Amino acid sequence: MTDPLQALLQSALHNNQFAATSRYAGVEKTSHVQPDGTTVVYLKRRFLPPADRFTVLHEHVVKEGERLDNITAQYLGDPEQFWRVCDANEAMQPEALTETPGTSVKITLPEGLAGTPNA
Repeated sequence: MTDPLQALLQSALHNNQFAATSRYAGVEKTSHVQPDGTTVVYLKRRFLPPADRFTVLHEHVVKEGERLDNITAQYLGDPEQFWRVCDANEAMQPEALTETPGTSVKITLPEGLAGTPNA
């Protein structure tokens, strides 16, 4: 039986179905042929971009019980863009950004877009 998640991922990879707003848009794909001849398509590793590639618009101070998806929805209008906030704050684990109340989280323009800092 085929794993449904793997089947969905394989379909998206084969058809380049990652939306322009996805963290996977533009990530190069490659493939591996297994010993049984099955070809597995996968994405190459995605590295966090350097923090200096982001223009800070606002710094949000985390309150007790806040979640990153809600913070992202508040500032960026889309909770699924939490990965942009993670990238800008050099966070590999999203929950690390909100686990300590009082922590400052940078809200930025998309990577590489110039703008007025702290506008």
